[in-house]
Amino acid sequence: MTDRVNHTPRQQIGLITGICIASFAGCLDFTIVNTALPAIQQHFPAGLDGVQWVMTLFVIALCCCMVLATRLADRYGKREVLYGGMLLFTLASLSAGLAVSLPMLVVSRLIQGAGCAVLYTATAAILVESIAESQRGRALGLLFAANGLGLTLGPVAGGVLVELLGWRAVFLINVPLMAFSYFCCLGKIAVKPGSKTQSVDYPGWILLIGVLVPLLLLTVYISHWGLFSPASLLLLAISLISLLLFNRYERRATSPLIQLGVLSNRLFRRACGLSILLAVFYCSAFLLMPFKLLELYSLSAAQLGVMLLPVTLVMALVSPLTGKLSDRFGPWPVLAAGFVMLALSGILQSRFSAPPSLAMTVVAFVLMGAGWGAILGPSVAAALAALPETLHGQGIGISWTLHNLGGALGLTIATQIYQRLGTETGYSWVMVILALLSLLGVGLAFVSWRSTRRKLADAATGAE
Repeated sequence: MTDRVNHTPRQQIGLITGICIASFAGCLDFTIVNTALPAIQQHFPAGLDGVQWVMTLFVIALCCCMVLATRLADRYGKREVLYGGMLLFTLASLSAGLAVSLPMLVVSRLIQGAGCAVLYTATAAILVESIAESQRGRALGLLFAANGLGLTLGPVAGGVLVELLGWRAVFLINVPLMAFSYFCCLGKIAVKPGSKTQSVDYPGWILLIGVLVPLLLLTVYISHWGLFSPASLLLLAISLISLLLFNRYERRATSPLIQLGVLSNRLFRRACGLSILLAVFYCSAFLLMPFKLLELYSLSAAQLGVMLLPVTLVMALVSPLTGKLSDRFGPWPVLAAGFVMLALSGILQSRFSAPPSLAMTVVAFVLMGAGWGAILGPSVAAALAALPETLHGQGIGISWTLHNLGGALGLTIATQIYQRLGTETGYSWVMVILALLSLLGVGLAFVSWRSTRRKLADAATGAE
């Protein structure tokens, strides 16, 4: 039996606010810690390699737990898993903020990543489930605008908190955020019991970890080891063998972690592919852009943050608008337009050189932010529209896992190109490649748009 909550407009605003704050906190935590790493290194006498695990284990846990979080939500209910994820994230944040040693901090960050995986997946799933389909794109747009705001404020907030209150504050800030999110959501999420007949595929999850962890570790150490070093080849071999075992096991499991039939859905695969292309673009560009700006302009740390603001601020502002357009015209034309803007941004950035053009720099960054905002929410909407409602949780988990993994691998490749070709030539080539990948995204979105229009036309003809 399902106890549905009939929301008044005020209750719906409260629900959306609570969901957005939870996801905002996860995105804020993703970027706020970077600025605290030097202070953490000073507090705990350790080398850069040791402090790096504060970020590395968080990302690994985030990627490995996303699909599991969706399966737990299917089994035990989305509301219960969201509240559990909030509690886990809050306790891990408290533990990190009170850490008395670097190992304690690193373990806390690992648990934080697992909780954050729930915040990323369950929030979107509950929002999709709670909002009418005609308003779904707008709601997702607001959610991803909150995400963009979190990513935007992270570095700035981290610097302010570290300077005023110390590095522990970047973790402790999550405690009141989670409390407020819980208060906003309380009594507004429909009670939908999970399927008690459906077990959670923990062996499949272990095999998935065997696929993802070696790949993610390789992205961290490939610049030190080299692609064809014994350690790199060993990690690739472990990942490939685990993938083969995972595929074989999942096809035989009675309640698989991932229903591989989902991946046979062509429109779902295309939506995931577009999400991966977006992650490759913004992860690669966002890492290299600060170095290029410092090369072109004489900037302080604060000025550098202001120069990057057009990207994330425009992304946050554009996301709700593109959500409305996605509701009205469907996600695919919005996705195509988003990749056009990314391609133009890549082309303009490939031409950055001294003496710099401030106008061209700002236009390129605005286009990148607008393209980012036009793709992030609609790509999720397109993926979910291709699946039945019973598979929405899995669809979100798979999409986000591929998104983060694609971003990590793309970042590694872009870094290698940048380092091997030099700062000027390397940056230009990375941007040219990103522009070409964006044009591929335009074509993929356009083909999918035509395909969906044809299906709708055939359905209308059949109805007549």
